[in-house]
Amino acid sequence: MASAFSHAFVALASGKALQHPVLTWPVLFLGMTCSIVPDVDVIGFYFGIHYGDLWGHRGLTHSIFFAALLSVTLTGVWYRQKSSAAKAGIGVYLFLCTASHGVLDAMTDGGLGVAFFSPFDATRYFFPFRPVAISPIGIGDFFNGNAVQILVSEVTWIWLPTIGMFLILRGLLHLGFDRFSQNGHGLPGSGEQ
Repeated sequence: MASAFSHAFVALASGKALQHPVLTWPVLFLGMTCSIVPDVDVIGFYFGIHYGDLWGHRGLTHSIFFAALLSVTLTGVWYRQKSSAAKAGIGVYLFLCTASHGVLDAMTDGGLGVAFFSPFDATRYFFPFRPVAISPIGIGDFFNGNAVQILVSEVTWIWLPTIGMFLILRGLLHLGFDRFSQNGHGLPGSGEQ
């Protein structure tokens, strides 16, 4: 798996890149939490659940189904007073944050793969290109092992590409707003005509 630091970084950068008013700091923190939640499945090791089982590590909680279920539940419970558009935006953001966990894990060089389509299909998948060094389960094991090697791998293959995508998206959004305002329309919500 990728480390919790990288999962949270991708979620935060994704939310901040969009600059949407519905993505407040509490929503961003929830998104960062959602990006880490799939690893709750490691608790199954203490209860005799095997790695490759439905509830095993990188099983159901790493699936697209779980990402959708978690995002719909959190949005429905915590943001029910928001407008439909705001709920949709928050829900999509939380879904992407949760689903990004499996995507990053499928780029690692260890484990059994990710059950993206669980519970409907238990097949585990990796991406053909798997450059990210696997991070050990647990903070203590992370810092006792090859932490520097793992962090260098994650900075190279996760953090730098994420920063690059962040800058590209921000640039595209900035260009879009510049063109919008140059056409005499003003910025959305600015009150200009």
